[in-house]
Amino acid sequence: FECEKKWSSDIGCPDGVFVPFNIDATINSAYILIGLLYGEGDFSRTLDIATRCGQDSDCNPASAAGILGTMIGYNAIPERWMRNLREVEDLNFAYTDISLNRTYRLSYEQALEGIRRNGGLVTDQQVEIVCQNPEPVRFEQSFEGHYPIERRSVGKELRELSEIRFDGIGAVLTGSVRCPDESYVAEVTFSIDGQPVERVKLPALYRTRRHELFWKYQLPEGEH
Repeated sequence: FECEKKWSSDIGCPDGVFVPFNIDATINSAYILIGLLYGEGDFSRTLDIATRCGQDSDCNPASAAGILGTMIGYNAIPERWMRNLREVEDLNFAYTDISLNRTYRLSYEQALEGIRRNGGLVTDQQVEIVCQNPEPVRFEQSFEGHYPIERRSVGKELRELSEIRFDGIGAVLTGSVRCPDESYVAEVTFSIDGQPVERVKLPALYRTRRHELFWKYQLPEGEH
């Protein structure tokens, strides 16, 4: 409840503004940790708790299980969770030529290459990882100084819309392109304060669509 109360509304994702919806790492990381802490090393219990926390309750338990699986080892994962997994490990993910088994190999090879590049040693039986002292990195703040102040429903087609006026330092326009011909791509030029900002392509095909039609931040404060 405390996590939801403080962190469940979003700033960067328009769908999560002023509603209990969030795709940000802040609250999702919290639910991963809750699953790990209160799961107490039990694989099924960890998955169950991370799922029941809600929000992104597909990737959060997956992340918690991935972390725990790394800690306990592949062979220690309960058979209950492995039985059905083995049935699909050679099936390619949709729109790709990559299966789970290939993903395992790619990740493993990348890990070994990373160890080699950083001075580690890789043999047939073991690896040696060179310890490194942590170094601070530059803090990056997303949407710094930007806070939602209004969520407005327009409810019109673009051809019916000449302008939208707003007061603030940024705006996001959401919507979608609908066309019986899925190969259709609309092209629209968006302007702010009379100046063209961006000409965008808006595919009608769902899987290649532009989720937000247009956005612009860091504008001068005031009416636009």
